[in-house]
Amino acid sequence: MNTKHVTDRTERKNLKRAARKKAAPKAKRASGVARGSNKKKVKVLVKGQRKR
Repeated sequence: MNTKHVTDRTERKNLKRAARKKAAPKAKRASGVARGSNKKKVKVLVKGQRKR
């Protein structure tokens, strides 16, 4: 929701809360999707080493 035109902080908060209540609930994350620190780390090659 765009609240850029609202200058009063409390009024903006109330508008955002109302919009959040009205919005459809977000879908749950799929069971196979890792998040944050549980994600697979990308192995970084050692710098300065030639592969061949």
